Amino acid sequence: MKLTTLRGGGPDGRLVVVSRDGLRYLPANLVAPTLQSALEDWDSVLEPLKHLSEALEAGQGEALDASLLAAPLPRAWQWLDGSAFPTHGALMQKAFNLPPIETDAPLMYQGMSHRFLGPHDDVPAPSEADGIDFEGEFGVITDAVPMGVSAKTAADHIKLIVLINDWSLRVIAPVEMKTGFGWVRAKPACSVAPFAVTPEELGPAWRDSRVCLDLRIDWNGNRFGAANGSAMEFGFNELVAHAAYSRDLPAGTIIGSGTVSNENCCEVGSSCIAERRGIETIDLGAPKTGFMRFGDQVRMEAEPVAGWSPFGAIEQRVVAP
Repeated sequence: MKLTTLRGGGPDGRLVVVSRDGLRYLPANLVAPTLQSALEDWDSVLEPLKHLSEALEAGQGEALDASLLAAPLPRAWQWLDGSAFPTHGALMQKAFNLPPIETDAPLMYQGMSHRFLGPHDDVPAPSEADGIDFEGEFGVITDAVPMGVSAKTAADHIKLIVLINDWSLRVIAPVEMKTGFGWVRAKPACSVAPFAVTPEELGPAWRDSRVCLDLRIDWNGNRFGAANGSAMEFGFNELVAHAAYSRDLPAGTIIGSGTVSNENCCEVGSSCIAERRGIETIDLGAPKTGFMRFGDQVRMEAEPVAGWSPFGAIEQRVVAP
């Protein structure tokens, strides 16, 4: 089942169910007015939403206007981003002579959640000098998760899966990291692909709480990377359990995988510019790829599942404020 949010009716938009091909929709207002309200009452709304999905596959529904799409959750109670791909961390440490992080636990930080950009929104950035970078990653959305949940049980709280562009300002990031207080200015609003899907929509591509699909990224029309999401060191169930160790998680919590990265990154490419610059630093002694400039465009889309794009595509350009 695919869900999305149309703009209008308030800051949380209007929940609709989308056909598998992403071309038609049916409003879900009689079931749940917003995705947030659906997540807060998931067990009650799941069957009615499935009925709408079945009606769409039987040919019902209206044409979906892509210009009306917001992020599936235009705002959320909580956004927690992990760093679950070991290749990415190892490359960054080697390229920039960073000390290894001595922990066996997942890495995670809490980011800005009061706004998520829609899949076709322009992305304002303060300055090209800040090192504007995209970061392709997968994410999950939970229902209410109790404190202390086990990783095994946490898998049952994953209700939806999304595709995220976690924007970064690379010049600011290391300065803020050195303070020990985490990121604020280096992490503007994330962007989210149009469709949030239930795990069964991915079929066998959802394995071990991982999205086992290539994430295809194009920068200004040129293929930049196609790393596969199966290489996570920790599955999303483990990330959810880690986040819920000392707190409960409200329904609508979004948890990200971190930059999708593979060991054979020289063959499949990268999901962010910083990783490519790190590889260049290791191989050439200095980076040669610059960061994004105003007017640059980025496109992200997972490989098809059963012939259809599961999450739809993020297609955006960076603009001056």
